[in-house]
Amino acid sequence: MTKKNLISGFTLGLALLGAAAMAQAQTYTTLDDHPLGIGQTFARGISGNNIVGYYTDSSGNVHGFLYNGSTYTTLDDPLGALGTYARGISGNNIVGYYYDSVPKSYGFLYNGSTYTPLNCPLGVHLTLACGIDGNNIVGGYVDSSSIAHGFLYDGSTYTTLDDPLANNITILYDISGNNIVGIYRDSFGIMNSFFYDGSTYTTLNDPLADGETTVYGISGNNIVGSYSDGSGIVHGFLYDGSTYTTLDDPLGVGGTEVTGIDGNNIVGVYVDSSGNLHSFEASIEPAPEPSTLALSGMGVLAGLLIFRRRK
Repeated sequence: MTKKNLISGFTLGLALLGAAAMAQAQTYTTLDDHPLGIGQTFARGISGNNIVGYYTDSSGNVHGFLYNGSTYTTLDDPLGALGTYARGISGNNIVGYYYDSVPKSYGFLYNGSTYTPLNCPLGVHLTLACGIDGNNIVGGYVDSSSIAHGFLYDGSTYTTLDDPLANNITILYDISGNNIVGIYRDSFGIMNSFFYDGSTYTTLNDPLADGETTVYGISGNNIVGSYSDGSGIVHGFLYDGSTYTTLDDPLGVGGTEVTGIDGNNIVGVYVDSSGNLHSFEASIEPAPEPSTLALSGMGVLAGLLIFRRRK
């Protein structure tokens, strides 16, 4: 066997290993603060190339925004005298909530031209719209007894969804198909996260958490959120149904929180070394398939066998 073939065998193995490693790459891009957001821009949801969230202006007022990759557009519900918060997006539809002059919170649906109020009939004290997928919207409301419930709204009917372990508080944050994620408070007063598939509620706890785990977004089988470690630092995470992967913006030495996901793209916020908060978007490539890992191992093995035969 020639030296050229020996090198080719090793090159193939190393190339395949390199490809497998690159398949797990995480690329983070800081989102420039909204031109009117004085250092406070919060990215909350993503759909395709569009990102929604909210920012605080120089007067302390809160406005929603839509960012299409190049331009920020302010979103202000005409009834939102004390602030508009955009939380979720699906295609051209955006949901969130606003505070009127009372102040009282109401949900809204914005289709690009019209704001439609979303007020659960049982939401005597407030209604929050947090996530959307197609025609389905999820969020939370507070009833006349000051108990917070989750809701699913299909465009005509509000359905209450409460985690069976909840003690007075359930809020739904996001939806993807028939799957929903949210939070609840248990009988010990601890906030927990859950996944609901339409029939079963499953509590979600990142194994590295030394505190609360909070889920914010779901896309297909992937769930994102944040957890706090033993030192009190917050980290983002991705959960694919079996494995939790920590997601930390390299610049987020003060903490990272992942708040939205669409496919392999996520958004969130991080705190830098000076204590300043920034938003980010990131591309999270899937881990290599077992077959890819096996193939990469075969490439290296082939190189070793060639080397032995050469000797």
